[in-house]
Amino acid sequence: MATHRESATGDKTMEKISIKNLNGQGTTLSAIIYFPEGFDGNQTYPALVVSHPGGGVKEQTAGLYAQHLAKHGLVTVAYDASYQGESSGEPRQLENPHVRTEDVSAVIDYLTTQPYIDAERIGAMGICAGGGYSANAAINDPRIKALATVSAVNIGQMFRNGWDNTVSDADASPLLAMGSQSRTSDAGNADLATLPLAPMRKEDAPNAELAEAWEYYHTPRCEHPNAPGFMTARSLNQIITYDAYHKAEAFLTQPVLTVVGDAAGSKWMSDDLLERAASADKQMHIVKGANHMSLYDVPEYVEEAVAALAPFFGRTL
Repeated sequence: MATHRESATGDKTMEKISIKNLNGQGTTLSAIIYFPEGFDGNQTYPALVVSHPGGGVKEQTAGLYAQHLAKHGLVTVAYDASYQGESSGEPRQLENPHVRTEDVSAVIDYLTTQPYIDAERIGAMGICAGGGYSANAAINDPRIKALATVSAVNIGQMFRNGWDNTVSDADASPLLAMGSQSRTSDAGNADLATLPLAPMRKEDAPNAELAEAWEYYHTPRCEHPNAPGFMTARSLNQIITYDAYHKAEAFLTQPVLTVVGDAAGSKWMSDDLLERAASADKQMHIVKGANHMSLYDVPEYVEEAVAALAPFFGRTL
């Protein structure tokens, strides 16, 4: 796997790296690796893979949590998903959940080659859809020894059942048809059809919580030129039938921590993860006053989340 890095010792705190994904898609992931204070390349450390939300990039909330958790003795990696950000792959902004799950394992592949990483102490966490993908990766890949999520979203559930779980599976059939229609139109056009992952305009938001999603991605609060906020509409064919928690009842045996705001419309997806996980060590930390989006970057809520995450990974890794 092609990578590039320098030796890291002493006051080195971060480095940009490239990771060739060997999972069959031919993509190369762009990532930032964060080192604990006083890092010594001759020692071994626990590691954590941090996955960004749907429509996000490593420079936003994933990088924020990665930086915070590196201060607690972990080597952390925030990366751009295949087809997104600075990672390679065509078509751009494809949100294929199966590939996004494989991306987590590709980062772990990289970590296992590094002499300063203890391969028996690798964890995964993610925010929003990144939390769902991290859960799916933990189900598939027992090299992940502990799992945590922040404002978890099972992207298949969200598109099938709605933000607040008020839509039946069968009623999502039109979205499958939309995905197929988009594939047909894409086949004859250079410009692929797209669909917002967060409201592109404030007035498009159905509620105040999702208006905050518009604010996060499309205002100076946390906008980034590599995070346009939409996906290819053809992604719907993979998303609608995807279950990030598939077979959690049998194979999600690692320790699990979910962090969720008590005002989050998406909380039901964290509840579902804990209910379905086979793990005997599973818990939820509820942040009072926080909604889904405020856990991305509001300092007081992020600090409380990290105060739960750091000891969890300290205990389980």
